[in-house]
Amino acid sequence: MLRKAFGGLWRPKNPHSLDHLKYLHSVLSKNQTVNESNKSLLVETIRSIAEILIWGDQNDSSVFDFFLERNMHSFFLKFMDQKTGNNYVCVQLLQTLNILFENIRNETSIYYLLSNNHVNSIIIHKFDFSDEEVMAYYISFLKTLSFRLNQHTIHFFYNEHTNDFPLYTEAIKFFNHSESMVRIAVRTISLNVYRVKDERMLKFVTDKTAAPYFSNLVWFIGNHILEIDDCVRNDADHKSMNKLRDVVAEHLDHLYYINDILSLNIASLNRVLSDHLLNRLFIPLYIYSFARNSIPTEDMKPYVSPVVALFLLCQVFLIITHVPLVRLLAWIIIAGDMEVFTERGATLYATSPRRKGMVKPSFMAPPEPLDKLLAKNILSADSDSDSDSEPELPVSSSVSELTKLPSPFHVPGIASPDPSLLSITDEEKQLLLSEASFSLENRPFLSALFSALDYSDNDYFQLFSLCLIYAMQVNTGINKELLESIQIPSKNSQELHFYNKTLVEKMIKLASAGCQYDSKVRLVTLEILITSLQMILIRDDKSILMDEHFAEVEGAREESTLILRNFYKIEEIFLDMFEDEFREMNKKPLNFEFIMSDASLLLPPTGTPLTGIEFRNRLPCGEVERARKAIRTFFLLRSLSLSLQGLKETCLPLSNPDSCVQAGDVLDLNNSDLLAVTVVSKDGTRQRRFLVVDLMQLILIEPDGHRLGWGVAKFSGFLQDLEVTSDKDDSRCLYVTVHKPSSGNSKGTPTPLLSAAFTFDDHIRCMAAKQRLTKGRTKARQRKMHLIAKLLELPTTVGTACPSPPHHTLSSLRQGVKTARRARMVSGSNTPATSPCHSVDTGGPSGSYKPLFNPNLRVPGAANIVRENEEVRVSQRRSRERSLSRTATPDLDLEGIRMESIPRTQETQQKEKEAQEAQEETSFEAGTAWCIGEGTVEGQTEESSLDPDSPRIGAVHDV
Repeated sequence: MLRKAFGGLWRPKNPHSLDHLKYLHSVLSKNQTVNESNKSLLVETIRSIAEILIWGDQNDSSVFDFFLERNMHSFFLKFMDQKTGNNYVCVQLLQTLNILFENIRNETSIYYLLSNNHVNSIIIHKFDFSDEEVMAYYISFLKTLSFRLNQHTIHFFYNEHTNDFPLYTEAIKFFNHSESMVRIAVRTISLNVYRVKDERMLKFVTDKTAAPYFSNLVWFIGNHILEIDDCVRNDADHKSMNKLRDVVAEHLDHLYYINDILSLNIASLNRVLSDHLLNRLFIPLYIYSFARNSIPTEDMKPYVSPVVALFLLCQVFLIITHVPLVRLLAWIIIAGDMEVFTERGATLYATSPRRKGMVKPSFMAPPEPLDKLLAKNILSADSDSDSDSEPELPVSSSVSELTKLPSPFHVPGIASPDPSLLSITDEEKQLLLSEASFSLENRPFLSALFSALDYSDNDYFQLFSLCLIYAMQVNTGINKELLESIQIPSKNSQELHFYNKTLVEKMIKLASAGCQYDSKVRLVTLEILITSLQMILIRDDKSILMDEHFAEVEGAREESTLILRNFYKIEEIFLDMFEDEFREMNKKPLNFEFIMSDASLLLPPTGTPLTGIEFRNRLPCGEVERARKAIRTFFLLRSLSLSLQGLKETCLPLSNPDSCVQAGDVLDLNNSDLLAVTVVSKDGTRQRRFLVVDLMQLILIEPDGHRLGWGVAKFSGFLQDLEVTSDKDDSRCLYVTVHKPSSGNSKGTPTPLLSAAFTFDDHIRCMAAKQRLTKGRTKARQRKMHLIAKLLELPTTVGTACPSPPHHTLSSLRQGVKTARRARMVSGSNTPATSPCHSVDTGGPSGSYKPLFNPNLRVPGAANIVRENEEVRVSQRRSRERSLSRTATPDLDLEGIRMESIPRTQETQQKEKEAQEAQEETSFEAGTAWCIGEGTVEGQTEESSLDPDSPRIGAVHDV
């Protein structure tokens, strides 16, 4: 009774009740003037009101009834209009309203909150936006309201009679705010507004706000582009990479925002936006900048560097798919001429009719800021802006028809009959189509694009030219007829009968340049080039490449093979790099969108890894990275060659996963060589297993309890990644580590697949296991090196030690020997006394003879390393056969290469059996050595090879 008598001034015990809301209302009534003493109380009261309203939305509808009856919204407006403690209270008010609209689910409650136009009054209130906290909560409040927009609630925000839409018009004024969070919120609000299907509201947006907003937006985007160009011009040393990444990311956000608007398919809005993009950004800034050197008659400012312009055009075609816009932009690049920069060209390229005369395309600032333009347009009865309020005039050349014509400014003549429709064979059709005339005359933009593919010092321009061609090929908005008009098939082309010879020749030359030693062509360029080339030439695993061009591709592949031979080494790092690069290339296939969002590509190519740029996007640094690039280039050219031939890869990877034993496989252990072992892991667990050393794998097996003689594989790992060490304190124990295969650019030490102590029954079995594991590891690596040698087309007689080859091939050496022999024959000096081997052995003049094999010049597979105190066993049968062969053909000449046996010694008899097993296991022949001679004698016997007068003496020491 007392509480009712005093008007509810006592705080109720239950905070979630109608009585508590009444109490809070009395607090607001008693404190309508904000001062320093009561502002904290008011903030807490406003927060409690929001909490009660959310509770009432789910439990008691009378709470909202009381809130509306007492018009508690009016208190919020009064507090905002006062200056004392204004920001402190306003922040809480905005936060409270934001919480309310985020959490209330009842539509009736939403309608209650939006009634009486109080929310619009709050939106248009002049807050102190210099306070970052007020700005953040205000824009967050507007964004929350935009998510509540639909066909029913739009009428609470858009007033048709007064032409007022404060939620949208106030939000877009912050489109160029300094804080990225605010700009992102503005884009979200505008997209939420455009998605509401209300014709009158959309007509207001198009007529009153579209032209002012889009003109300012395009100007803002253009200024960002100039900032990108400034970063590229002034940061050759990669010192401002973070700033460049930020401005590029902002530009990508703008393009995605534009694509989101165009994807809504609001025709009137899209025409206004496309018109501003073409005539105020794409044509004057993008198109002009990248072709500026090809059109000296035009002088437009500002402009950006050609690299930046190509980069930006690539992003446009990758992100935007609106058919009229991208199709027209692609037509300008492919078939446009100089009239694109004239007033008449602007008229034909415009996508929406205008009342006023068209002006020349140019990048210029809007006449006034956005807020002033909005105020003028909203107050005016009829919009004078570039609107679509009047019906579109019939235009004879629509966008779809325009892009199919040779030129939009000329009427097409009578076309010659399509060869594909003639009654001739497929070969004749292809010949006619391939002979179709293609000219770059009167195509300044396409000519500039093709010229950028010419390789000079590096691939700075070529990369983005390839990217632009590829982006147009994969863009779904560009019709295939447009690209096929210049003999470039698109992604949607079904059958291929032709290709652009000029383009393909330039691409093959660039690929060949990438296969040279110390080439400045980066891996990313080769990857995009090969992907685009495959799209141009291959459909359904069938290639239309002409033989002469295929020969050039094969030449490039052979060049990559020769370069990789220079890095072929027996050291373990080469095999690991070879397999790591193959795994890395297949693990990370080409992601074109990700590559074109990398801002580091805009800067000149660098070779230092200190910049943090990914390896494929920069030049190699040091011999190891050059080897990695040579390996990756070999893979790329090999895949291109196989795809052009319609073949599948059968040699890579070196280890076929399908043929390897996996954990869980059930194996037949009958007649298998097993070693019982106790595996002690690092955590102390002990497991009894059987150890099996396969050709390529180490396998730990648990016997199968259901079938005798069978077992289940519990672990399998490659022998080549094995590391074995003995325990000094326990002769029965081995420490075994199987490393996990990792990519070449992995950071840190990879986690091993297995790291445990193997305890055997006795030291004999332990020694046998260590010998088996060590020998198995060596043989496994030798097998894979042998497979690599076959891939590189090296001779198969690769010895156990194989150093790097020279920078020339055996064919070049043989050719040199032939030439020298012919010269001696002509001069009459072709006598045994002046043979190269004789001069070396007898110590005569050797100015005309250079030994092929010396300590610094060794060819893998062509000759085995001959060391002192090393014995190579030659069977008696082979000796007899060679002896007979020598008797029958004493002067057999195999292009100047002498095949002789290596003399045996008596110091390595104990290792003879082990060497023979290694040779038989790996199929490596170690019984012969080659040297250059004039008359080759093949197959000398063991006794004759020890003859001091034999040419063999001396040549062996030079090896």
